Amino acid sequence: MTRTVIGVLGASGAVGRAAVRELRALGHTGLRLGGRTESALRAVAEEDPDGRDGTVRADATAPDGLRAFTEGCDIVLNCVGPTYRLRATVASAALAAGAHCVDVAGDDPAAEDLLADGDPARDGRAVVLSAGALPGLSSLLPRWLAGRGLDDATALTAYCGGLESCSPTVAHDLMLSLTSGGADGAAYGEALAAVRGGRRVPRVLRTAEDTEHEAFPGRVAVQPYLSGESERLATVLGLDRLDWYNVHPGPAVRALLNLLPGRLAAGDDPDRLAERLILAADLDLAGRKPYYVMDFALAGTASGRPATAGATLRAASSYRLTAAVGALAVDAVLRGGIPAGVHFACDVLDPDTVVGHLRSHGAADLRLTGAAAGADQVEEGVL
Repeated sequence: MTRTVIGVLGASGAVGRAAVRELRALGHTGLRLGGRTESALRAVAEEDPDGRDGTVRADATAPDGLRAFTEGCDIVLNCVGPTYRLRATVASAALAAGAHCVDVAGDDPAAEDLLADGDPARDGRAVVLSAGALPGLSSLLPRWLAGRGLDDATALTAYCGGLESCSPTVAHDLMLSLTSGGADGAAYGEALAAVRGGRRVPRVLRTAEDTEHEAFPGRVAVQPYLSGESERLATVLGLDRLDWYNVHPGPAVRALLNLLPGRLAAGDDPDRLAERLILAADLDLAGRKPYYVMDFALAGTASGRPATAGATLRAASSYRLTAAVGALAVDAVLRGGIPAGVHFACDVLDPDTVVGHLRSHGAADLRLTGAAAGADQVEEGVL
């Protein structure tokens, strides 16, 4: 019997290591662990109780090494970045090797590159992009919530953010997202924009530098930010209004984020700024417990009357959430649950499966309010 080979690229990083654990918990063994540091990969392999995981030195920026890693894989889970610099590099290598691919990021630039080269569906391969926390779970969870106690949804308000370390991939991607990451070469999103009347409207909302929100401990800054994923979510749910806020609890990170556009415009080195962001996150985290929160409030109708449904998801780390969504996407592809072609995770993963996994495997705590709380109690009673 032929063994299915799952390659995890970036297996020793913050997301990759957690993804390996998630895959093992889903019953997948004998993983191929790829990365640039042999000793770090061996440490991850040694966590395998069956001792079946193998390691391969691989660098996503080195074509020969990437080719050697993907060759023989049935599916590749990409956990390396910077996302907006690599774009579809890993996915293209996986497809060339005859493998499916799941990328915890990727977003519009990767999708555009892949479709420009020809739809992978012609070869029966699936590529799942944005299979992480944000983007990914950030759209899956509101879709799940919309089916809990509401007949329809008309407005969504979201607050997402937390206090945690900043990986090099996240830091560099944040720099790149200011000028890329969105569709057709645009920036990943637009600050202060919101959805009104079902369409994007610039400069509708305002930043609050020092405020409170019940889902977050202490004082925080909230920045309105509308991404392409959020706009697509508004369309899918048929929303008239959508307000999305990124939440920044730490003062050092907040101060640096306010300076970034000006510093980049002045010609500062993005790599140096990324290093400063990593240090700022560590400074904010010092002596404090890390956390990550996604808070969603939907307004709509139930039985012909105005109603609301709320969900607050709390986790120790966004990296663990990203790892879980990525692993679930791999599992779905291997089970034949995702058709061939290029997809965003939020469009092809089953929200019930994702939320059920997060709740049952201890990846996150989920608190429901309003109509959603009542619907959840009914479902538990039926079970």
